[in-house]
Amino acid sequence: MPSLKALKIRRESVKSTQKITKAMKMVAAAKLRRAQMAAEQGRPYAERLNDVMARLAAKVVVGPESPRLLAGSGKDQVHLIVVATSERGLAGAFNTNIVRAARKKADTLITQGKTVRFYLIGKKGRAVIQRLFPGMIVHQVDQTHIKNVAFIDALEVARDLTQRFQNGEFDVAHLFYARFQSALVQEPTEQQIIPVAIPVAAPGTATTGASAAVEYEPDEETILAELLPRNVAVQLFRAMLENAASEQGSRMTAMDNATRNAGDMINKLSIQYNRTRQAAITTELIEIIAGAEAL
Repeated sequence: MPSLKALKIRRESVKSTQKITKAMKMVAAAKLRRAQMAAEQGRPYAERLNDVMARLAAKVVVGPESPRLLAGSGKDQVHLIVVATSERGLAGAFNTNIVRAARKKADTLITQGKTVRFYLIGKKGRAVIQRLFPGMIVHQVDQTHIKNVAFIDALEVARDLTQRFQNGEFDVAHLFYARFQSALVQEPTEQQIIPVAIPVAAPGTATTGASAAVEYEPDEETILAELLPRNVAVQLFRAMLENAASEQGSRMTAMDNATRNAGDMINKLSIQYNRTRQAAITTELIEIIAGAEAL
């Protein structure tokens, strides 16, 4: 049985931990408001850009003269999996869920005989991927210096990915991130970003009177050549914003659970401490009474 001193030290240690987790929860809650607002404001533009490109692509016959980001490399052998995680831990299952989804995709592609490479944004997914897929990580983007995600950060990553695609390093790129829904729910999401996956409208809804009357100047392929690289950056920026909100939401929930667990542990240790102390007092009284009776 632990001594009174050991129980007291442990209880004080848990109390200190509880103060830290409570403070981290409050900080995450404050950051979550801004991150959630940024993520929600970024969605309409990203979705609208995809819609505009879908209308443009519907007017273009994909061929050798089409932009490569639309037509692809003509092959489907080398797949680059872009995994966007956080730079810091203590965020519950946020990073684990993203990495798990990327692992499933990689396993599926490898089973199909494809070559898989990993491009990491954030460092929290590196350890697991390096252990399970040794030698498959081609690059890691360090974002420890970034406090608030800006479009220029996504643009730099997009330019690097586009250049690697132009150099023939891969044929298809898949982006994995967590879509923010609430502080309790962050959904791991997969999106093909290179070549750009153009949404296909359902039959009977592809063309409306308004869209049929639109004329583009210059021609559609010229506009696509300009918009497709920007779309890659926009989708990456959206993923980073969604990740920022998801990370804070997951961290707030995790720290709230940790604070509650610490409180439960403090109560249990207090009860154990009081029982041990009472047992020690009772033992001393019995010894005193026994000694008095012996005299």
